[in-house]
Amino acid sequence: MVLMEHVSKVYSNKTVALLNVGLEIKKGEFVFVVGPSGAGKSTFIKLLIREDLPTQGRVVVNGQDLATLRPRQIPLLRRTIGVVFQDFRLLPNKTVYDNVAFAMEVVESPRRDIRKRVPAVLDLVGLRQKARAFPAELSGGEQQRVALARAIVNNPALVIADEPTGNLDHETSMGILNLLLEINRMGTTVIMATHARNLVNAAKKRVIALEKGRLVRDDEEASYEITRTAMTAGGRR
Repeated sequence: MVLMEHVSKVYSNKTVALLNVGLEIKKGEFVFVVGPSGAGKSTFIKLLIREDLPTQGRVVVNGQDLATLRPRQIPLLRRTIGVVFQDFRLLPNKTVYDNVAFAMEVVESPRRDIRKRVPAVLDLVGLRQKARAFPAELSGGEQQRVALARAIVNNPALVIADEPTGNLDHETSMGILNLLLEINRMGTTVIMATHARNLVNAAKKRVIALEKGRLVRDDEEASYEITRTAMTAGGRR
């Protein structure tokens, strides 16, 4: 599903974003990516969606070696990935229904499939009754649920959530986490980058920790906190 082999990313200003990162995420896993600001989480995600390329090493997502993709193949890769951002990125002049439907229209899904799939996904995130509302009429948590519905409407193999609860209160954040866990139980691989210790500690899923671009921890059923003994680069335990 996701494979990184000796991946480093050094930007033109000599900033080292990632250094010799190696890991594998298998189909159906739920994985948190944690670490302080500047640890390399954003670069990690940019590499997975082929927004950037590593300086060295190999990144494979959904069976595709991303370095070998031609420009016209990148949109095809991204159709297999659903991405949820902290700032929602909804289209303000479209309704909830139309925001979600737009993701299917982009990949030229038949109109009959859109009419069937969009209400089903809105049901999953608890927003069918808000289908005709506009983003400005929704709370922050509702907007994030729309963004999540849009990310999963095309049945992606992988969902990447980049700080999806960063602007939300605790109760709303737990609701978003529970939706991601439910999506994962349905078979979708989920990678969630977060600073939210309470969410990581509640879920007890695999935790990948980055610090100054290095992979310092990779644990199953883990909490957010990094112990002193764990702060050495090493393999999955």
